Amino acid sequence: MIDIRQLIAREFSLPPGNVNNALELWQEGGTVPFIARYRKEQTGSLDEVQLRDIFDRYTYLEELEKRKEKILEEIASQDQLTAELQAKITNCFNKTELEDLYLPYKPKRRTRATIAREKGLEPLANWIASNNKPQVSAISLETEASNYIDAEKGVNDAEQALGGAADILAERVADKAEIRAFLREYLFKHGVFISQIKAEYPEGTTKYEMYRNYSYGVSKIPPHNVLALYRGETEGVLSVDLAFDESEVMAYLAEREICTKNTSLKRFYQTMLQDAFNRLLKPSLIREVRSDRQEYADIESIQTFEANLRNLLLASPAGRKPTLAIDPGFRTGCKVAVLSDTGKYLEYRAIYPHTGENKRQQAAQTIKDFVSKYQIELIAIGNGTASRETDLFIGEVLRQIDAKPTKVMVNESGASIYSASEVAREEFPDLDITVRGAISIGRRLQDPLAELVKIDPKSIGVGQYQHDVNQKLLKQKLEETVESCVNYVGVDLNTASKQLLTFVSGISPTIANNIVAYRNER
Repeated sequence: MIDIRQLIAREFSLPPGNVNNALELWQEGGTVPFIARYRKEQTGSLDEVQLRDIFDRYTYLEELEKRKEKILEEIASQDQLTAELQAKITNCFNKTELEDLYLPYKPKRRTRATIAREKGLEPLANWIASNNKPQVSAISLETEASNYIDAEKGVNDAEQALGGAADILAERVADKAEIRAFLREYLFKHGVFISQIKAEYPEGTTKYEMYRNYSYGVSKIPPHNVLALYRGETEGVLSVDLAFDESEVMAYLAEREICTKNTSLKRFYQTMLQDAFNRLLKPSLIREVRSDRQEYADIESIQTFEANLRNLLLASPAGRKPTLAIDPGFRTGCKVAVLSDTGKYLEYRAIYPHTGENKRQQAAQTIKDFVSKYQIELIAIGNGTASRETDLFIGEVLRQIDAKPTKVMVNESGASIYSASEVAREEFPDLDITVRGAISIGRRLQDPLAELVKIDPKSIGVGQYQHDVNQKLLKQKLEETVESCVNYVGVDLNTASKQLLTFVSGISPTIANNIVAYRNER
């Protein structure tokens, strides 16, 4: 088997020693930020991006090697492992190509070819294949097939015998790795995604109108379009197909597989190849291409989500200033929480500026009182329901105040998730959910990173199609982004929450708990 570490060093043009040291540190439990910052002398100053690429590639190749071992064992157990096939499998570095090599030997469910073999028609298929040569001309398929008629086995005439032989040969064609590789590449280069909105959805009634009569090349389609097409298909609004010139594909198969000049044998092969393509090759290869485009869209989209999350987490903190946090609302009122300059919760009040003039005046007075009492310097307004109306209201109130605080609209995505979480209950066991949400909005303005690490990154709202991508990969990459941001910025050991501390390289949840407990005691 291959030396994975040496291979990665060659692929990334890096010294083998640096790659080996990085992998050793990672397998010992070192995080990427820790290795990048504190083990530079061992890794040759590899940065976070390089390290993650190395670790991802190592994981891929390690999985590939384990799969190779299983495949070689399976083929060997069938006594079909040749030196040539073993070499091909050993030197394969792509999972798709590996599965193509394994396909002819992979145990199959009961297929038409299996049934034909059970009827004793494999010798007939072998005879037909052996006569598929330019120099063979004078043969009769029907005469040979008549030798395999056996009513007890369900072969009642020569036509049924030839049909069974064709099924066996069609499966052999569909299992050929080189044919699958060519057709897969052809679909990528020349295939076109086309979509239609189903007839039961009149024009203008869906959010997928741009996909009503849509077409885009497989190799060039943007990732967000892939996700939208698949989502529309899942919701039953769109019908999505992959179109291509099937005549070119059939011409390739005929040129490759038909050698005979015998008219009847050539006609037999043409029919067999059409069946192999329609029944076996086309459906599976279209599934593979669609799956590949899903994976491509996932990776590209998740990279965008990572960038969006990084921008949110690394947004400039407003700093240590007394803050008034407002979670806007109409009928249920606006929830107002007062925070100290260190983010400590001080007081809460619900106001109703949007339910009549009398209550609007009362709400205005409450805001003035809070600003005066706590020397408020910042007002954080959540950007959810009633945010614009609340922003206008606060603007009116501030015009009546001499020392005006700065009001800022704050992205409140995920605040409701946080307010009902175990973390929030632990922080504020005696406070209502609505109060916790307002506190979170205010703290996001004071220090976005410190507050947002308490929320599942997927709940922050990092992209339009985040629910359509691979959720396991999304979770992993967003958590890596949070870890990277925390270690990039650093934390204040005297004020950092337990959740924030756990993202620091070298600090486990237990150590984080101990730090907070020690701090609280003293």
